[in-house]
Amino acid sequence: MSASFLSIVSSIFEQLRSQGEKTLAQLTDADVHWAPDSESNSIAVIVQHLHGNMISRFTDFLTTDGEKPTRDRDAEFVEQSLTLADLNRMWQEGWDCVLAAVRPLQESDLQKEIFIRGHSHTVMEALLRAHSHFSMHVGQIVYIGKHRKGEEWKTLSVPKKRVRPV
Repeated sequence: MSASFLSIVSSIFEQLRSQGEKTLAQLTDADVHWAPDSESNSIAVIVQHLHGNMISRFTDFLTTDGEKPTRDRDAEFVEQSLTLADLNRMWQEGWDCVLAAVRPLQESDLQKEIFIRGHSHTVMEALLRAHSHFSMHVGQIVYIGKHRKGEEWKTLSVPKKRVRPV
């Protein structure tokens, strides 16, 4: 029997969480506040944004609009004086909120209607939307982290094959 959609989503969310944790573990306070250019976000800003999104979307997931009135999305994109420890705490809190909402879901919940910014979505659509959003930003975090560490970077996946001399 194949795995259920919800177990697959939970597993993917756990993998994304782990990739972010493993990236943050390789970085310094200075690394997380570095941005490639003035139009790009630092890892700190990306974590701030993901935290705000996760808390807003997944608190009372089935019963309230995913865009909570208490969320200040614009503030998520302002660089703050957060330490790596602060960012790790935000990372954990965001993912804990997501997984606490997803784990108790049943397959029968997937077609239920929820709202995000007043727009109707099925639970399945909202989970796929979150998966896409989280994947994009975790990829950015990993890419920036890898760039900052250079040769010191410890790969999170299968290392490149080294070409053997002939």
